[in-house]
Amino acid sequence: MSNHDTHSAEHHHEDVIAEIKKVTIILSVLTIVELILGFWMISLTSHSLILAIKGTIVILMMAKAFYIVAYFMHLKHEVKNLIMTIVVPLLLFVWFIGAFLWDGSSFRNLRNNYNPYFKEQATIKVEKKEHGAAKHEAKDAKHEAPAAKHETIGSSHETAKPEVEPYY
Repeated sequence: MSNHDTHSAEHHHEDVIAEIKKVTIILSVLTIVELILGFWMISLTSHSLILAIKGTIVILMMAKAFYIVAYFMHLKHEVKNLIMTIVVPLLLFVWFIGAFLWDGSSFRNLRNNYNPYFKEQATIKVEKKEHGAAKHEAKDAKHEAPAAKHETIGSSHETAKPEVEPYY
């Protein structure tokens, strides 16, 4: 009987090592695929393709998280109730994040559409200034009146604020 127990323990040990190797290979392949997709995404210009790749990377990350939790945190062999105590709060947390993002986006859109005095800086169209003589002539015409006003006061320098180019 003791020989049978030794053989069974060795067989179980081999199964555990094979399972660890399998999980390590799966995690390595998923990580390599994520890296390849991430570096490929850098050179793309199509916005929809970039979003699709980001979604694929998120799905691969979730698969990696499943393997890590299942095998290295030993939840694969645990009771279903213990698994549910982890999965249900995680799903609620993901739902809360989605709900808050949707609500924030809705608030921003309502604020931009219905408040005529508020506009986000990113939505304001700024005219591009022309470089050259036309720009300098317009600038000189704007500053002639303040300069004449200051000369009557007795000041010889202009105190008008210079125009500031918008920051993009």
